Parts: sequence; C-alpha cells; structure tokens
Amino acid sequence: MREAADIHAVDEETVTNAREQAAAADRVVVKAGTNSLTDDESRLDRTKIDKLVTDIMDLRADGTEVLLVSSGAIGAGKGRLERSVEETVEETQALSTLGQSHLMRHYTQSFDRYDQKIAQLLLTEDDLSTPERFTNLHNTIETLLDWGVVPVINENDAVATEEVRIGDNDMLSASVAMGVDVDLLVTLTDVGGVYTANPKDDPAAERVEAVGANYDAVQGLVDDTAAETFGGIRTKVERARAVSEHGIPAIIAGSTEPNVLDRIASGDAVGTIFVPVNGEDNE
Repeated sequence: MREAADIHAVDEETVTNAREQAAAADRVVVKAGTNSLTDDESRLDRTKIDKLVTDIMDLRADGTEVLLVSSGAIGAGKGRLERSVEETVEETQALSTLGQSHLMRHYTQSFDRYDQKIAQLLLTEDDLSTPERFTNLHNTIETLLDWGVVPVINENDAVATEEVRIGDNDMLSASVAMGVDVDLLVTLTDVGGVYTANPKDDPAAERVEAVGANYDAVQGLVDDTAAETFGGIRTKVERARAVSEHGIPAIIAGSTEPNVLDRIASGDAVGTIFVPVNGEDNE
C-alpha cells in the first residue's frame, strides 16, 4: 500500500500558484471523453452536450480562446446504428463515419444557442508529426481563433487505423496543447480527477488535488488500480504530465461538476491539477 503522504506531497503554495496560472489562461484546450457525451446505451446525450457547450461559453464570455477536442464519434455511431456489431477495425472505422456527422450536428445546434460558430478538424498522426502538415494545421487553428471560431477537433478514425485501435484523444489533446501555444489543458471525464482508488467502486477513495513532485507515487497508484484499457485514467495522467513538463498546467476534472470551467477560471480547487514543471522544484 502506498503511503498517503507520498500521494498528497505537493505543498499548498505550489498548488495555489498552479491554480492561479490555470485561472489566468488566455487559450485553453478542453478535451471531452465519450462518457461525458453519451448515455449508457452509447447514444449522444444532448443534456451532456449542452452542459459542455455552456461551460465552454462561460470561458468564451471572458475572452478566453477555446479549442475543443471531442471524442464520441464511434460511440455516437453505435447508438445511431441500433444494431450489434463485432467492432472489427473496419466496423469501428465505419461507426466513426456514421457518428461524426451526428456529433457535429448536435454541437452546431448547441453552440447556435449562443450564436457561436464552430469548425471541424479531423486529424491523423501524420498531421501532428509531419512538420509541414503541422504548420498548416497550426495556421488554420490560429486563423479560426482570430475569427472567433471554436475549433472542434477529433481523430480522423475513418482512415487512421492505428488511432482507431488506440482510441487516444488524450494523446491528441496533449499534442495540440503543446503545439499551438495553449495556456491550459482541461480533460473532462466521468470521474472528477485522480483518486487513490476507483471512486465508482470505493466510497473511501480520496481525490488527489495536485500532481507534481509526487508524480512517481501517483503513477504507481494508477498502475496498481487502473483497468488495462487505453483512454482510461492511466493515459490521462501520462498525457497531463507530459503537458505539465512543457510548462503548461493541466487539469483532470469531472464533466458533471457545476460550472466546471468557470470555476477553474476562478482558481477554485476543481479536479486534479498537474503542476507545471517550471513552477515547482521537482528534484
């Protein structure tokens, strides 16, 4: 059993400074997972989508630029098809094409409540790793933000076979955050942060408020308790840490938290914050 002192070993001043840096962010990547957008039967949940959009617009109202990295296309495709599938690579790719347009239709309708324009960007690994293509992507994003448009970003699952198998929009959101001069990454999930155990199964699980010098202990805890699935808490922790090592605070928080993004922008102790390495002595 890992010592609780090791898990919570980030001093209060460091946490406060990180929260203040997150609150001052002028450009934010918000990543929403499938469970934050769909119901128990994989159908898009309009109530969840509308809440996410309202939370994003709380930031926009304060002049913050927001890039939304959204999962949910494959899940939406499952709910749309209303039949059982074997979920082979080919079927998963087809599900993504069925669900992506459905997902964007709901986003468009929800953002229209605020007269907010959005744009769809579907990316593959080549778009992130090839310098010329990433430069083009960066320029497109900068232009959209200059126009006041919210980019909605997802993996191009229909052609990116490897990405479909990994299903890792956590990697995508981290890469975007580190590549386009973002000040904060917020990963919204159906669990309200990093916990000492799975809070869905263990009512005694405690939320870890901050990750910094205690990263090894937290990583060990996650390795001990996390399910062997990609896109779970392990991947979120690893990618949030990678972003923090670039001097950018990252927060894992619950998508159902009331006014979650507005509270983060106010410096409230929401979710688990990953302290930027340049803001803490990690020796």
